[in-house]
Amino acid sequence: MTRADWLLIVVVAACLPLLYARFWLPAGPASWLELQAGDAPAQVITLSPDRQLDITGPLGESRIEISGGKARFLSSPCRSKVCIHTGWLEHTGEVAACLPNRISIQLLGRHPRYDAMNF
Repeated sequence: MTRADWLLIVVVAACLPLLYARFWLPAGPASWLELQAGDAPAQVITLSPDRQLDITGPLGESRIEISGGKARFLSSPCRSKVCIHTGWLEHTGEVAACLPNRISIQLLGRHPRYDAMNF
């Protein structure tokens, strides 16, 4: 290995913490919850005060809990309960969805980490 190879390794190793901080740390705290239920227009709801929302979908009623600036699916009529197992959402850009019941929630904030999500 030449000196240039070693120099390149040192420069790349020095840049890794900066890249980690820029691209993998979570975004800032969220301020709003965007609620999408079926074909209805999305609703934007503040994350305060603490409360529970009952949203009706094709399978039945899903319950969303908002507490301490965080949100989660508390209950849902779907079989797999993936939406509930997602847990608390607290950072801008995080998403949880109950696809069988056609309900999704996403946290919004002043400084989003991503401009779009792809699945």
